[in-house]
Amino acid sequence: MKRFVLKRIGLALLSLFLLSLTIFFLIRITGDPAVLLAEPGASKADLDAIRTQFGLDRPLWVQYWSFITHALRGDFGQSFYYRTDVFELYMSRLPASLLLAAAAMAFSLLLGIPTGIIAAVRVNKWWDSAGKMFALLGLSMPSFWVGLIMILFFSVYLGWLPSSGSGTILHLVMPSIALGWVFAAYNMRLTRSSMLEVLGSEYVKLARLKGLPEALVIGKHAFKNALIPVITLAGINLVIMVNTAIVVETVFAWPGVGRLLFEGISFRDFPVVQANILMAGTMIVVTNLLVDILYAFIDPRIRFER
Repeated sequence: MKRFVLKRIGLALLSLFLLSLTIFFLIRITGDPAVLLAEPGASKADLDAIRTQFGLDRPLWVQYWSFITHALRGDFGQSFYYRTDVFELYMSRLPASLLLAAAAMAFSLLLGIPTGIIAAVRVNKWWDSAGKMFALLGLSMPSFWVGLIMILFFSVYLGWLPSSGSGTILHLVMPSIALGWVFAAYNMRLTRSSMLEVLGSEYVKLARLKGLPEALVIGKHAFKNALIPVITLAGINLVIMVNTAIVVETVFAWPGVGRLLFEGISFRDFPVVQANILMAGTMIVVTNLLVDILYAFIDPRIRFER
C-alpha cells in the first residue's frame, strides 16, 4: 500500500511540474505584456523599463526557476495589471467560484439523478426516451450558448432575472443553470446506467420475490448502491466546475477565478494566468490522487495492480 501511495504521489508531482512548464512557456507566446502596460506611444526605453521592473528581460529559464521556487512557497508574484499579490487576488475571487460551483452542482444533481432513476425504472418507455433526449441536449448545447439564450429570454424579453453581476440569489440562477446543464446530463446518464446494472442484480430480484413494495426496492435496495459512482463523479465534477467556468463567468460577468483567468489572458498578465492554471491543476490532481488512494483502500486489488 505504501508503494502504491508513493507512486501515485510521484505521478501527481510530475503532472504538476509538466503543467507548470507548459503554461509558463505557452503564455509567453501570446505577446509582450509591456506593450499593453505602457502608455500609447511609449518609447523603447519605457518598454525596456517595464520589462526590467517585472523581470521580463531575464532569460526564460531564470524566469521559470524564479516562478517555480516562489510558487512552492505559495508566492505567485505580483499581478502586472492589478499591481497586487496574485495569491491574494486569486483567493478573493475563489469564494464566488465556489458559490457558483456549489449551486451548479446542486442543480445538476437535483435534475440529473431523478431523471436517471425514472429513465432506468421505465426503461424503453417514453420516460426513458425523454431522458435520453435530455442527455443528448445537455451534452450538445455549450454552456455559453445556454447562458446567452437564457439572458435573451429571462433578462431581455421577460425582465425576470439580472443579466450579469453578483450580489443576490437572482444573480446566481442563470449562471448556475448554464454551468450545471452539461453536468446534469452526465449525472443522468451515469445514474441510468448504474441503476440498470443494480436493478438486474440478484439481490434486487430476491427483494422483489419477497414481495417488497416496488418503491422500497428501488429506493432502499437499488438507489443506495447505484448512487456510489454518481457521488464519486460529483466530487470530481465540483472541482472541475470551480476551475473551468471561465466561459460562463465571462458571459454573466461573475467575479470568480474563471473570469480572473480570462482577464489575465486578455491583459497578458503572466503571474495571474500561471497561478490560476497551477491552482486549478493542483485541485484536480489532488482530488484524483485522493480518489485513487480511497479506491485502493476499498478494493485491495487496485493497489497490487502492475
